[in-house]
Amino acid sequence: MAANTKTLALRCPAIVDTTLRDGEQAPGVAFTLKEKVTIARMLDLLGVEVIEAGIPVMGEIEQETLRAICSLGLRARVASWNRLLLADIRVSIACGVRDLHISAPVSDLHITKKLGKSRQWVLDCLVRAVRYARDYGCRVSVGAEDASRADFNFLLEFALLAQEAGVERLRYADTVGILEPFATRRQVGLLVSNLSIPVEFHGHNDFGLATANSLAAFGAGAAYISTTVGGLGERAGNASLEDMLGLFWSGFHSPGRFKSRVLESLSRYVARAASRPGYNIPVKQKNRKKVNYPAHPFQL
Repeated sequence: MAANTKTLALRCPAIVDTTLRDGEQAPGVAFTLKEKVTIARMLDLLGVEVIEAGIPVMGEIEQETLRAICSLGLRARVASWNRLLLADIRVSIACGVRDLHISAPVSDLHITKKLGKSRQWVLDCLVRAVRYARDYGCRVSVGAEDASRADFNFLLEFALLAQEAGVERLRYADTVGILEPFATRRQVGLLVSNLSIPVEFHGHNDFGLATANSLAAFGAGAAYISTTVGGLGERAGNASLEDMLGLFWSGFHSPGRFKSRVLESLSRYVARAASRPGYNIPVKQKNRKKVNYPAHPFQL
């Protein structure tokens, strides 16, 4: 059931920050090991629940990063991103990661056109991958990749099977950023009403709606929202961590468990590391209350 305004005011979404994974897929962005460790520490200090720290199967540098971040003893859960392949999961486990995110294609465009596979192949691989990870004592979340272009009946079948297999959370991924808030609320609301596990929303900003869609998903009952610092990400980027927290701090309730004083420092650090100045990005930018037209300052 979709949440009403009163319910929204009483809770705040859990944040899954993927700056170190999806954010680094932005063109021209490549964080150093030191920068990734610093960003992870700051995200933890801010109060995010989950830090998606990388893709270990990419190679030794990424594996070294995951090992370093896992060794920090953070309060936040440190997760890795994996395909349905057992080889990916083995590498993650070898790095000391015990929170695994497993991404699986759910649209026919991805399943048949991109991979040349079948829906049944996806379901079989899903169960095998989740069981393998759980046998090693890992906590597992599953991502429905390209969910916004999937047949909803298959998406629901996939989600229910993931739930039955023992995953802790289902990610609805608007992989190519085609959703608008009304469709987001409808789709996520249907999933939430049919599942007993939490739903996460992961939005892309191709039409400038990632933050709006994330808020709509939260209103529909999504307990987790995926973000990146500064909205970093491939193509037009992801939902901005600053925008999401700013919305809740100013429009719904107090900062709650999140430490607002950390956010500005984190934003500036990531902007420098990514060579993205963020001059006119809402919430974090310095000029938010500076205008040339003299009437407007009295309204801010």
